[in-house]
Amino acid sequence: MNINIRLETPADYHAVEEITREAFWSFWEPDTKICSEHLLVHRLRSVESFVPELDFVAEGDGKIVGHIIYTKSKIVDDDGVEYETLTFGPLTVAPERQSMGIGKMLMQHSFDEAQRLGYRAVLIFGHPDYYPRVGFQRAAEFGITPTVGNVRDPFMAYPLYKGALDGIHGRYFIDPVYEQLAEADVLKFDKRFPPKEPFFPAPISILLDKLEEQPRKALEDTGCVSLEMMTSISEREVSSLPGMDANSVEIIRSTLRSHGMRWGE
Repeated sequence: MNINIRLETPADYHAVEEITREAFWSFWEPDTKICSEHLLVHRLRSVESFVPELDFVAEGDGKIVGHIIYTKSKIVDDDGVEYETLTFGPLTVAPERQSMGIGKMLMQHSFDEAQRLGYRAVLIFGHPDYYPRVGFQRAAEFGITPTVGNVRDPFMAYPLYKGALDGIHGRYFIDPVYEQLAEADVLKFDKRFPPKEPFFPAPISILLDKLEEQPRKALEDTGCVSLEMMTSISEREVSSLPGMDANSVEIIRSTLRSHGMRWGE
């Protein structure tokens, strides 16, 4: 299938929101009723931080099969100096077109354009074992921390040119729109789309029951409540947990794989 990457147009909006809904129709928390990413995409297009020059769709066989959207973000150092950066997300690939390299194509195309436009770097919160394959590094390596919470492997940075983040450190800020997705608003917005069966995440007990006492306790202490949530913890982080050995790591990997989730490696 030939893939054409082009800028999104208003005529694409509903189709993009629909494939975003399909791609993210899985949840980490057992009490989550619905995904919110399709509403997020809808709102991102109207915020001041939105970067329309980096709003791309991937088209294949006359259909939209992928989408990437960017907003401006910033790093603020201890002296209050601000450094403009970018963040993307959601990065969407239609479920039936995943594992075909479309996401990587969208990233590389948009990275090239972002560099041409003069941007410094891209920072994201994403799958900690996937994004390093396209060049992302842990943000902690640059001395960049999230606004709240601890620095963990899912927080990553991609310098758009050599030395782009040299000497820059501080806290990272993104548009508040990412945190303003009330469930009532999502449920109302979702009525624009066909009904879907609810999704129920796989309980973490499926994995815990296979582990010895020490690694099981260490994994329980991470707070993961589902197998889906495990994809937010890198193999590096899990391997460093107390009592975690190579056999336990392989059990985690194979268990997630058997439930259709790629983890590690």
